Amino acid sequence: MIGSPTQVIPIFEGPQCAPDATFCWDWFTANWGTLLGPSLVQHIYITLIAVVIGLVISLGAALVAFSRGWFASGFLGFATFLYTIPSLAFFLMFVPITGLSLTTIEIGLTSYTLLLLFRNTLTGLRTVPRSAVEAAEGMGLTPNQILFRIRLPLALPSIMAGIRISVVTVISLATVAASVAPLGLGKPIFDAIHTLFSTELISAGVLTILVALAADVVVVFLQRLVTPWTRTARRTS
Repeated sequence: MIGSPTQVIPIFEGPQCAPDATFCWDWFTANWGTLLGPSLVQHIYITLIAVVIGLVISLGAALVAFSRGWFASGFLGFATFLYTIPSLAFFLMFVPITGLSLTTIEIGLTSYTLLLLFRNTLTGLRTVPRSAVEAAEGMGLTPNQILFRIRLPLALPSIMAGIRISVVTVISLATVAASVAPLGLGKPIFDAIHTLFSTELISAGVLTILVALAADVVVVFLQRLVTPWTRTARRTS
């Protein structure tokens, strides 16, 4: 009879853990500089690339959709279609074209940001108070000046909300992307699953959660920084 799988402790530099240890702090500290730390930096790097590219594409598409209504439904349908594709299948779909590479990962992750960023940006542009636009028109501002000086600044809360959701989503999906290319915190997670090494699994998993929480706090801070009038409105209401 085949026995149950046993935990395999990978050979790394530094102290080794007891076979029955759920978590070994000595292993964590010994491998922070060579494995966990670099994987954490990679994960942040991968996330930033996907969100920035997605924001640029979505912002441009939202500006076009705002001035040309017919474009909105088409791009929204396209972005929704991409968002509904299972993540692992999406990544593997591009492997024959771009290989097991960072490019494959970024294509998939960027695609998942489009729906969230486009929808929130367009909603923000469309819900700018008419009174603010009329006041700008009364001051003689051109349509382009109204767009960039009035509509976009007032749409920032909605845009930042889309960024907030996108960042956390990408951080989560980037762990799955490690099945395509061994990058980010997904790499030690998959390695730990294969070896049943709980310390590595817990370490990488907790770091992923902490990155998501920290990123959420940073985006909220940036939102308050770039939209100070929203705090004033809440205090006066």
